[in-house]
Amino acid sequence: LQRMLSIAVEVDKSPNCSSCKIADVIFPFILNIPLRSQREAFLNTMESQLLRCKLLELLFQHSCDVPTTLPLSLAKILYFLSHSSMLLQYQDDTATWQRWDEMLQYLSLLLMSYQNLDVCCLFPPLFPLAEHLRSSLNDRMDLILQKAKPKLQDSDYISHVDIQLKIEDLISRMQQVLGQPFPLQITEKLCMLR
Repeated sequence: LQRMLSIAVEVDKSPNCSSCKIADVIFPFILNIPLRSQREAFLNTMESQLLRCKLLELLFQHSCDVPTTLPLSLAKILYFLSHSSMLLQYQDDTATWQRWDEMLQYLSLLLMSYQNLDVCCLFPPLFPLAEHLRSSLNDRMDLILQKAKPKLQDSDYISHVDIQLKIEDLISRMQQVLGQPFPLQITEKLCMLR
């Protein structure tokens, strides 16, 4: 399934457009996956970083009281950090800290997947075709041969102060709900996210 989905994203002239369409179709099914382990298995095994980003973006938009119109970017991920309250259909009997733990897990996964897109290569890619993932395969080859560097969007320029404030805001929200000290899993995921 994951290979088929990855091919479906790649065969289109615009991978960005096809990933949006596929994500819109798959998203209702993600909401109905009953177990966290099953949701994580599905998202973690996705071969298409772009499709994973789109699905996680929809998941966080769904969990925000006030959805944002920002394009997928570092600023949007920070927005999710401040405004998401992950509660999926089957989480009602899940401990509160576990819902927060799942949200932090998906935020980290979204950030890592986003880093691999053509807009934000914070680390050198492991494979030559791992850059410019929003471009078609033909265009991607040309961009790589030209040694073109991925371009950042305006909303990818965020400061360390912005990050620090959003993390502190998140910790404050979590303290109100969970109290102190946080479970070890939450502490570890906060450190990883930071």
